[in-house]
Amino acid sequence: MVIIGGGPGGYVAALRATQLGMNVACVEREEVLGGTCLRVGCIPSKALLESSERYHDTVRNLDEHGVKVTGVELDLATLMKRKDRIVKGLTGGIALLFKNKGVTRYAGSASLIPAVAETNGTCACSVLVKGADGADTTLACNRVLVATGSRPAALRGIEFDGDRIGTSTEALSWPEVPGELLIIGAGIIGLELGSVWNRLGSKVTILEYLPRILPGMDTDIADKAFKVFRRQGLKFRLETRVESARVNEAGRCEVRIAGVEDPLLADRVLVATGRVPETTGLGLESVGVMTDNRGFIVVDGNFATGVPGVYAIGDVIGGLMLAHKASEEGNACVERIAGLHGHVNYGVIPGICYTDPEVASVGRTEDELVAAGVQFKKGSYLFRANGRAQSIARTDGEVKILASTEDDSILGVHILGAHAGELIAEAAIAMEAGMTVTALAASCHAHPTLSEIIKEAALACCGKPLHA
Repeated sequence: MVIIGGGPGGYVAALRATQLGMNVACVEREEVLGGTCLRVGCIPSKALLESSERYHDTVRNLDEHGVKVTGVELDLATLMKRKDRIVKGLTGGIALLFKNKGVTRYAGSASLIPAVAETNGTCACSVLVKGADGADTTLACNRVLVATGSRPAALRGIEFDGDRIGTSTEALSWPEVPGELLIIGAGIIGLELGSVWNRLGSKVTILEYLPRILPGMDTDIADKAFKVFRRQGLKFRLETRVESARVNEAGRCEVRIAGVEDPLLADRVLVATGRVPETTGLGLESVGVMTDNRGFIVVDGNFATGVPGVYAIGDVIGGLMLAHKASEEGNACVERIAGLHGHVNYGVIPGICYTDPEVASVGRTEDELVAAGVQFKKGSYLFRANGRAQSIARTDGEVKILASTEDDSILGVHILGAHAGELIAEAAIAMEAGMTVTALAASCHAHPTLSEIIKEAALACCGKPLHA
């Protein structure tokens, strides 16, 4: 098998394939493995979120704990070095795993070409690798797995310069704190990086085309998060359509809004309007791999394209564009190729926004259930009523559980609050295991813990709240 892409989908697929006895090569055009997630996405952004939160807490929130601090200074260069050190360690760890597990790494860009040799007659394609050293290598194989991920979406009228106006990639490495920062897009990326730079001292304004933040998440929870973020100092302009952005003659970023005469001015602009599939240079058309009208590779239930022996997973096939979804698909794909029953339950894939408080969701939202005419019951419980939340001074937020009135199954769980990204795992496991909300409510949760909020929300959903 040849796997194109060394991100969370590709490298997990490579490791699982070797476990199943396959001879595996992985082609990655970037210098290091790990894909967007490890290099310029999930991991570096979480490192910056953690460091910025500690700085902000030290400056603003320690007095109530009886801790007096003076002379606090931000050392942005050291903060960035820590982030880079974490990324280097994790990407290097994947390279070591490849070496130890026997995955052959090819550094360079890959494209699909018609098969140059028969390999058990199972694959209609070979893979041409244009190496980082300029040399071309043609790989014949039984299977090809495309796991090339996604890239930031462009926006009409935006003049990217890779410095003042850029994407999340640039915003993870700015050498100074912007005095004024405009962010286009109030999704997860915009909110996370907006939180980072807001904590470090930037005046942040987020522009969003929709009348709400966090599209796709439960509206009720998103609205509550919106109020918390505004209280933290983030400014929002909703129902706002950006027409253009450029760096003017004075070196300032100039953003024009539809219906507004005067442009908005800022030191930097971050465009966070989503992501699109990365298929540049893959040669899909030359071998007959089909894409849909949005550029995603079309696959069947086994991740197979219409070309014999060619498969695809992760962001490049659409759906939830999340690292853990890609990993699950990579694992399942190679297991099915090996004749096993690879499993991905798309109904219980969690989504998390790592702000403070965090926002996490799994399953269906209340909006979706109402639109589908599903009969449901709901229960919620506030963080401020929980002893552990009070002791760690993280009392914003709530847990909300949606369950079927017909069979008591858990339909969705939505959390705004401290460590929501960790708490949502319990909900995902409960749903994967087919637990009822009554069984969840009856499960013993240690005291004092934040997990008790889930139990209380489940009890409320069953109509028998104890502490509300």
